[in-house]
Amino acid sequence: QVQLVESGGGLVQAGGSLRLSCAASGRTSIRYRNGWFLQAPGKERELVAVINWNGFNTYYADSAKGRFTISRDNAKNTVYLQMNSLKPEDTAVYYCAADPTDTDSLRLDRRAYDYWGQGTQVTVSS
Repeated sequence: QVQLVESGGGLVQAGGSLRLSCAASGRTSIRYRNGWFLQAPGKERELVAVINWNGFNTYYADSAKGRFTISRDNAKNTVYLQMNSLKPEDTAVYYCAADPTDTDSLRLDRRAYDYWGQGTQVTVSS
């Protein structure tokens, strides 16, 4: 079991930046791929970005490409999402997810992830 806690959300003006953090605790000795997902009111949870266990392989949704960067610091058991040039349509609850694996492949389907954080609200004002 691993527990995930997101932080770093908040209210920001359009064009601003936020850095989300996802701190893992519990069974952190095994390898995980991680993902960031968002869920806007009345919509399904959707992929933002994913990263493999060593950080060498990443994938971004089209809406995140060029603006967001996913990274990880395994020594700190933390995954980050740097969000720049934020837009009002980025407003959502952002969730961190983890999937235990020792492969370098990525999984884009949210149903592949076993562990989820409680989410952090990001609100971008126009």
